[in-house]
Amino acid sequence: MRILLVEDHVDTREVLTRLLTHWGFEVAPAENLQHGLDQLEGQPIDVILSDIGLPDGTGYALINEARRRGKNVLGIALSGFGFPTEAEVSRQSGFDHHLTKPFDCQQLRSLLEAKIARKNGSINV
Repeated sequence: MRILLVEDHVDTREVLTRLLTHWGFEVAPAENLQHGLDQLEGQPIDVILSDIGLPDGTGYALINEARRRGKNVLGIALSGFGFPTEAEVSRQSGFDHHLTKPFDCQQLRSLLEAKIARKNGSINV
């Protein structure tokens, strides 16, 4: 499964890339909105894992554009803001889940494994 990881904070992006790779995922890291949009047209993407606040836009714009392009991806927002209104804006923008930083890595892994199970047609999620 290929994950588009869009995160402007270098250390966070590097740690998440290593963690996701360790879990067996292929990761396409991007540091900003434009690079993330460019990655959408590269190789197939199964998951968009994106920070909300990016230097040249927002993760909302990224997921919105992915949905507009017909990309059937699991969208997971990452944000430093955990207010219920933030999670609702994420969902309205097209994200499936909203994780508040610092987030529980096992929760992220569970979301990704559930996507794998659905992709493989497994009913034991």
